[in-house]
Formats: sequence, C-alpha cells, structure tokens
Amino acid sequence: MTTVGNGDLVPDSSFTKLLSSIFAFVGMGLAGLVMGKTGEFLAAKQERILVKAIHMHHKVCPNEFEKELEANLVIKKRLVISIVTSLLLFVGTIHLTVIEGFSFINAFYWVCTTITTLGYPDESFKDTRGRIFAVFWMLLSTMSLIHFFQDIIELKFDCRQMALVKLVLAQMTKNQDLEAADLDGDRVVNSSENILYKLKEMGKITQEDISLAMKDFEDLHQSGS
Repeated sequence: MTTVGNGDLVPDSSFTKLLSSIFAFVGMGLAGLVMGKTGEFLAAKQERILVKAIHMHHKVCPNEFEKELEANLVIKKRLVISIVTSLLLFVGTIHLTVIEGFSFINAFYWVCTTITTLGYPDESFKDTRGRIFAVFWMLLSTMSLIHFFQDIIELKFDCRQMALVKLVLAQMTKNQDLEAADLDGDRVVNSSENILYKLKEMGKITQEDISLAMKDFEDLHQSGS
C-alpha cells in the first residue's frame, strides 16, 4: 500500500500473485492521489492569491499583525512536520536496534530505504512485535516524509513567486504595458484591468483564465442580468 515492497514475504500461488498484481496498482494509485492532492493544494493557493487581489480595494494595506501571524503559522507547521519526520526516523531506528537486534547502521539503513518507499529485501522485520509496529510506523513515516517534501516544494514555489512579484512590481510601466492591460480595448485602463495584467505577468493567472472570466461576464451583461 505504501509502495515499499520488502521481499521477506512474497506471493506463493497463482491466486495471491494475481491479487498482489492488482493491489500493486492500488498502491501506485494511492501515491498518485497524494501527488494530485499536492497539485490541488498549490492551485488552491493560487486561487486565494487571486481572490485577495480582486478584493484589494476592500483593504488598502494588509494588517501587519495578520501577515506576521500567517507567516508564524507557516513556519510553525514546517517545523512541526520536520520534527515529526525526524522523530519517526529515530523511533524506527531504535525499535529495529532493540527489538530486532539490528546494528545501528543497518537499522538506520533499513529505516531510510523504507521511509523513502524503496524497500530492499536484504533487511526486514522478523519479530511479530516488529511487524505489528511496522504496520503503523510505515504508514505514518511515509506520509510524514511526503508531507515534508510537499512543504519543501511549497517553500520553493513561494520563493519563486515572491521573486517574480517583486520583479514585476519593480518594472517601470511602459506604453506597451498599458496597451496590453487594456482588456476591453476602450483605451482606458482601470484598476481591475491593471490588477489582472500584473497577475498575468506574475504568472498567477493565464490569458485563458482572463478570457473565460470575461466571456462569462459578457454573457451576463448581454442578457441584462
């Protein structure tokens, strides 16, 4: 289920081999689902940025206390997941050393190959207590590591977006920029058009997003709604 795959217990009949083949795809599907949720999370984050920009006129400048609180929560979350992942690594290593009788190096090696879902067959849980422990530990540790890497991706994503935002906002506005921001072609650029243009330049939305929203508005406008 966690796509680890140790070789100490293997299917030994045609039926169990067929069942394991199906279950292997289920495990990969689960991993794909987690990656898909990561993509949805980043997309949702972009949507929140867009909504904030659209409603900018409701609050001229963001509350500094709110910004600091949000930043502290993000740092706290990343710190917690880092501590949890490290703790699971430590607990797994100690368990293998004490219960299974592994050397410290072999225990740490097995923990690393398992938590990263590699699962070499040269080392594995032999003791019944160890296998019961492994059922819960493997699920928790693999999910924790995925969450940890998701936070790293998110951090890199945020840094890249912040750098692009600063670059776009630091550029001097030229006539070509004003012409590009004039979405309805009336030779007048209002604040909404300017915001949309800046968001597009920052890579937060695409021209397709803008076109779809404009078409939806035009349909409403023509119907007199």
